[in-house]
Amino acid sequence: MKLADKDIFTWLETGKRPVQEEISRAATIVADRLCGAVADPIIRNAQEKQQLSLIKEWLEQRGYAYISVGEGLKFNAMKPGTFAFHLNVPVKLEGGETQINIPIDVAVMPISSKLGDLPFLIEAKSAGDFTNVNKRRKEEAIKIAQLRRNYGKDVRFILFLCGYFDSGYLGYEAAEGIDWVWEHRIDDLAEFGV
Repeated sequence: MKLADKDIFTWLETGKRPVQEEISRAATIVADRLCGAVADPIIRNAQEKQQLSLIKEWLEQRGYAYISVGEGLKFNAMKPGTFAFHLNVPVKLEGGETQINIPIDVAVMPISSKLGDLPFLIEAKSAGDFTNVNKRRKEEAIKIAQLRRNYGKDVRFILFLCGYFDSGYLGYEAAEGIDWVWEHRIDDLAEFGV
């Protein structure tokens, strides 16, 4: 009862027996929230799959070769002209003792890369509304901070965006030094040397 939303279950505040209209309205709101909770991850996963498919097609048209992560691929040992999906990048946390893996959606080693260069990192992000992105905007800031702390300020990391990202979200990412490419403008990847 402590967690019940009294704006939805209005009769809890008054102590009166709810009328059918109040019950129907509350049931509709709860059903909508449950549907959203189930559907949102399914939609996000489908959108990410589409984004990765677009990136793969775009890179392969430019002569890049896809490498499966299952082949023991290490992000700092990629050959020029290759790319991989869902690659883990090891980082040590601030204390320097604990190591974790940061999952990166796309790692691309540009064709013009030299020995010792780090790959270009792309994080695919999609959003069905403005609310969700503002709850998640710190994820990328934390990720880039950990990458830079471990691999230097020259880590190249961008977002590949699809959907609703407002100026508040984009401004926050820009302040962290994170750039982005819109899915509908995929050719802008070329401006990053890919």
